[in-house]
Amino acid sequence: MIVTCVHVNVKPENVSEFIKAMIENHKGSVQEPGNLRFDVLQNADDPCRFMIYEAFESEEAVTFHKTTPHYIKWRDTVKDYMAETRQGVRYNIIEPSEMSQW
Repeated sequence: MIVTCVHVNVKPENVSEFIKAMIENHKGSVQEPGNLRFDVLQNADDPCRFMIYEAFESEEAVTFHKTTPHYIKWRDTVKDYMAETRQGVRYNIIEPSEMSQW
């Protein structure tokens, strides 16, 4: 299983547009084969900061995700909304360790 937390800092004037694009990307991503989670979180203290929690079954599922029309549309739509380059951080899963628990 592959987990990535993507940290995004959005320009204040683009927060609403970013959220709209993110919801559309979320809806497509959770339908993908191999997707376990795709959570979109907004920082409670700074509404310009977001974290996307992505969990996929395999590297192949991650690679597929980056080829989907909804991801490509999201990537191209939000690139100018960001105050800085987004940062993806990979994590190793400790628990739940069994795929059936996802």
